[in-house]
Amino acid sequence: LVADVPRAQAPDTPQALIPYILETFHAVHRRELPELYKLARKVEAVHADHVAAPIGLADFLVAMLGELEEHMSKEEQVLFPTLLAGGGGCAPFAMRRMRLEHEGHEERLDELKARTNAFTPPADACGSWRALYAGCAKLHDDLRAHIELENTALFPMFE
Repeated sequence: LVADVPRAQAPDTPQALIPYILETFHAVHRRELPELYKLARKVEAVHADHVAAPIGLADFLVAMLGELEEHMSKEEQVLFPTLLAGGGGCAPFAMRRMRLEHEGHEERLDELKARTNAFTPPADACGSWRALYAGCAKLHDDLRAHIELENTALFPMFE
């Protein structure tokens, strides 16, 4: 799991930390979240009549992917190049904006946890349902680690 990498092992310069964030988090979110969406659609369709079916989870995940993609694009196109160039100009404003967006992502993660019964499928859940909830738990942990690394390691280098 990405979230298992201790923060102490993360690079300690912006020139190394930013590529680490891009590879360890941005690329992983882009790869895994669409797969979770597909899995959620499958589970919702197959188990629509189950009392604990995660109805609406696929739509929630696709909305979350859209928000996250927009956020990561801002970092990649504006904030990270500005920080790599020394952090002047719009960097303070952009970091404040990213912190506010991080708060929104954390709220979505709380909702994801609630929608999945704290990532605990029912006892009679199939393998796909179990894989979906395990993937949602990983997304939860990875995105929290991603946010923490930016908020407590990267941004303070420039504040």
